Amino acid sequence: MGQIRRNGAVAAGIAALVVPLTVALGAAPAQAASCTTSKGPYQKQVEKFLGRPVDGKQSAADCKATRAFQSKHGITPTIGYAGPVTWGVMDLMNKQKAAGRTPNKAGKCPTNKGRIACVDLTRQLSWIQDGKKLVYGPVPVRTGRDGYETRTGLKKIYWRNKNHVSSIYDVPMPYSQFFDGGQAFHSVGLSVWNPPGSHGCVNMTKTNAVKYWSLLKNGDDVYVYGRKPGT
Repeated sequence: MGQIRRNGAVAAGIAALVVPLTVALGAAPAQAASCTTSKGPYQKQVEKFLGRPVDGKQSAADCKATRAFQSKHGITPTIGYAGPVTWGVMDLMNKQKAAGRTPNKAGKCPTNKGRIACVDLTRQLSWIQDGKKLVYGPVPVRTGRDGYETRTGLKKIYWRNKNHVSSIYDVPMPYSQFFDGGQAFHSVGLSVWNPPGSHGCVNMTKTNAVKYWSLLKNGDDVYVYGRKPGT
């Protein structure tokens, strides 16, 4: 989220696109000094997700695979422990993958608005639809963390800035499409599964942000619903 530099405009934003949920996104934090030998409370679930032998015991290979996943998505400490944060990210990925090509199967995003960008906070997914027709997505997104929640409700894109820089955090917000105060769709250079989340914006990969930029315009509807895990 970034405080927009207002030029007398107002707009709402939203975006998403289908990409493999295992794609590497951006730079990762430094590796931990050592690998834990302790098994975690979600050892079997993590082993299954990573395609490791599911025996519920921590091995050197298990730790290496878990650490690689943690490093890729900015999960700390990066010591290969199968804890709740690591499994939470994996479980979310499973639920996102399960959405397939019918993200609005439950009908929670309005189908009577024409073109609309939908944001499901619970599954951390976004897509663009036109009536009941899926136009683009669904794509994984990274929304507001606890205390900086992405606000729910029906909104409109009111301002767009391809090369925006946050005046609060002094960080680039490429392809920004604002839909609620300082909250916008924009690309980020880190994993969209990086915990704990954004400062309120809907983060996405550059590929998806560029596609959203091409498909949306000022005045288009955005609908945000659900609740991000951990908020």
